[in-house]
Amino acid sequence: MISEELQNLLLKYCEPEDALLQHIDRETHLKVLLPRMLSGHYQGRVLSLLSKMNNPKRILEVGTYTGYATLCLAEGLGPDGIIFTLDINAELEDMVRGNFAKSPLNDKIKYIIGDAQESLKLLKEETFDLVFIDADKKNNGTYYDLVFDQVRPGGIIIVDNVLWSGKILSNAQDQDTKNISSFNDRVAADQRVEKLILPVRDGLLIIRKK
Repeated sequence: MISEELQNLLLKYCEPEDALLQHIDRETHLKVLLPRMLSGHYQGRVLSLLSKMNNPKRILEVGTYTGYATLCLAEGLGPDGIIFTLDINAELEDMVRGNFAKSPLNDKIKYIIGDAQESLKLLKEETFDLVFIDADKKNNGTYYDLVFDQVRPGGIIIVDNVLWSGKILSNAQDQDTKNISSFNDRVAADQRVEKLILPVRDGLLIIRKK
């Protein structure tokens, strides 16, 4: 969405990426299908800062992938904080658990493999301060509805890829793009929340529950 020159400038003025995150980025690009799904350095620092500003005790992440964003979000957790991260891809489990095991935040991470809608049933007693939705885009609205009542007033929901490489500007949209546009419109009309889109990488929709 932005030029490489501007991206390099943005990286110059944000916090550095630690060695473990660099490792995850490199390993993901070498070994995993669709490495562009990784949050990456700049978006990772945005997620980390938003988490630290929110001071969460409980975080929910829908869509772990290789664990990069999980670790960034976990940086904002307090001593007793927990992040629950849900993913359906069991083929990446060993890699992801290995990444988490190298982090001092490992004990704060609850990694759950399975269908997210089913996994969320296990967390019905939790109240979340921060939710990051970055899974199958056609179900953005489903995840939003499932977790909304468990988000505390003042809590934040972040949804990734809401600009969809700029395709939402097209008049001839494919079904995936229509799904994302429809979800964006729905959140825009939701009077229970405050919202804005940050044009970070593929677009982060930031939603604050009133």
